[in-house]
Amino acid sequence: MSKGQLYIVSAPSGAGKTSLVKALLEQDKTIGVSVSHTTRAQRPGEIDGVHYHFVSQDVFRQMIGEGAFIEHAEVFGNFYGTSVVAAEKILNEGKDVILEIDWQGAQQVRKQIPESIGIFILPPRKEALLERLNSRGQDDDAVIAGRMAKAVSEMSHYPEYDYVIFNDDFTFAVAELASVFRAERCKLQRQQQVNARLLAELLSEV
Repeated sequence: MSKGQLYIVSAPSGAGKTSLVKALLEQDKTIGVSVSHTTRAQRPGEIDGVHYHFVSQDVFRQMIGEGAFIEHAEVFGNFYGTSVVAAEKILNEGKDVILEIDWQGAQQVRKQIPESIGIFILPPRKEALLERLNSRGQDDDAVIAGRMAKAVSEMSHYPEYDYVIFNDDFTFAVAELASVFRAERCKLQRQQQVNARLLAELLSEV
């Protein structure tokens, strides 16, 4: 069985990254998501082991010491990390894997796995980002102001990625995201890996 491809999807808070990835996963069942570990509080509607693995800071630090993460970072006072075992399990099943992580985590992943593909999601304008943050109804004004200030810094890292998608029209943005996966699967090296037997048969003498 051929191994899957690792993808990194990053975005500033409120750009719609999670919704885009969810829509893509509903269309393409050959893609998996590695569920991250986090020390932040569980939000209403979130399920442990589905949205995140919610752990204490002590447990998280222990996992860091054990080398359990491909990447980990502190964001807004909380820790997030991607499990090596979880990601490898999906990749070894032949599925592509999406890591929904920030630019700090992306830099760590690229050092360990340089062949990973990076996709950065951007809002069409700052006002749209603010509207999305306000529409959540989960954070107060001070938190939203902090997230907006942080977003500008986060967005400056978009040149570090292979693809950039502006989430203006949601349906179109999902189509663009799906097109990245289709294009990557058509690349020479991936086709040689996935369809090695077929290519050999096509080139064999009759």
